[in-house]
Amino acid sequence: MASRPVRFTFSPELIQEPLIYLLGHEFKVITNIRMADVDARVGWVVLELEGEPDEIDRAIAWAESKGVRVDQATLGDVVEG
Repeated sequence: MASRPVRFTFSPELIQEPLIYLLGHEFKVITNIRMADVDARVGWVVLELEGEPDEIDRAIAWAESKGVRVDQATLGDVVEG
């Protein structure tokens, strides 16, 4: 099992979509939310995705295909909890 911290940034059109729920439901990955900030203009979330490396890659590609910007999270973005 692998762990990959990523930062998802959502456009205003995507903020109300249950994309993180769907990502966890559709793919064999665990979505641990470490930090988040959402308002009417933009939303972002730092996730730690856990699962098989290929499945994490598939989940990220799916999120990008939905219009989510996906960046690698930096060490300062990840909060233990």
